[in-house]
Parts: sequence; C-alpha cells; structure tokens
Amino acid sequence: MIRRRAVVHGRVQGVWFRESTRRIAQRERVAGWVRNAHDGTVEAALEGDEAAVERVLEFLRLGPPDARVERVDVHAEEPEGATGFSVR
Repeated sequence: MIRRRAVVHGRVQGVWFRESTRRIAQRERVAGWVRNAHDGTVEAALEGDEAAVERVLEFLRLGPPDARVERVDVHAEEPEGATGFSVR
C-alpha cells in the first residue's frame, strides 16, 4: 500500500480532468481524491496498490483529450487508510 500526492500543471482545468481521474482511479481500485487548485493546477491524492497507483499517475501525465499536461510533481506520503475516491 502506497500513497502519492500529485500536482498536475498545464491546461488541466475545464477539460474534464477531475472526472476522468475519478473514473480511472475507481477502475484501478485506488482511493483518494482529486481537486482543482486556485493556481490553475489539479491536485490528487492516490492511495492503493503500488502498480495501480502508478497506472493512475500515468493517466495524470497524459490527461484527457483536451488537456495539455506540462508536468506532474509527485511526492510520497504515508498511507492514511483512505477508502473510496472523490472529486473535491
């Protein structure tokens, strides 16, 4: 079980990024949340099996079709025992 915090930079708001992330995370059985930040980035907390979290991170690096991801900053965190996945 791992937890990663990701901040996605680029054209990532208003392009269905959060909902797409929620769907991928639920499919991969990754818990956590995703939200728009005031600075125009999208932030996500992902918790689950290492391979599943990595698959969600790969999606974040690409984003949905209308997104333009410039970079993704990823930081390790201690797992919190999160359940479910929400859009904030």
